[in-house]
Amino acid sequence: MTILGLDPGTATTGYAVLKKENNKISLIDYGCISTDKKTAPSKRLKQISDDLNTLIKTFTPTIASVEKIFFNTNIKTAISVAQARGVLLNTLEQNNISHFEFTPLQIKSAVCGYGKADKKMVQHMTKTILSLKEVPKPDDAADAIAAAICLANTTINTWWKKNL
Repeated sequence: MTILGLDPGTATTGYAVLKKENNKISLIDYGCISTDKKTAPSKRLKQISDDLNTLIKTFTPTIASVEKIFFNTNIKTAISVAQARGVLLNTLEQNNISHFEFTPLQIKSAVCGYGKADKKMVQHMTKTILSLKEVPKPDDAADAIAAAICLANTTINTWWKKNL
């Protein structure tokens, strides 16, 4: 099973592709979809969709995990991230990819065992879980990896049995 993890953002959307076979999780690819802040917002959102479509065609994921947004300070940032998140969800739907959404607290709990873990702990645990030589960077890509691990270790078994 191929799992796509997504960490939404307008400037940078993190992505990760994991493979889960026989309860073993391995990292296939990860990185970021980046857009230029000088570009019109509608064109940035289209680029996110186009780049996600390319990832979907390349890796043919079975299922996806998308991080829910949580902001308590900057409403302008929250709105633009929400727009990017909407584009991700729409693109997944257009490609008939089932997806689950997790809060940062759920992702941190699934990866670190502690919902208020800091970014360094999440990065360290993704490195440990996947037996990587280095901590995955940048942060957005590491967060996408964590979102995919969260899905692989929580909901996936129920979904898989129901959809086969």
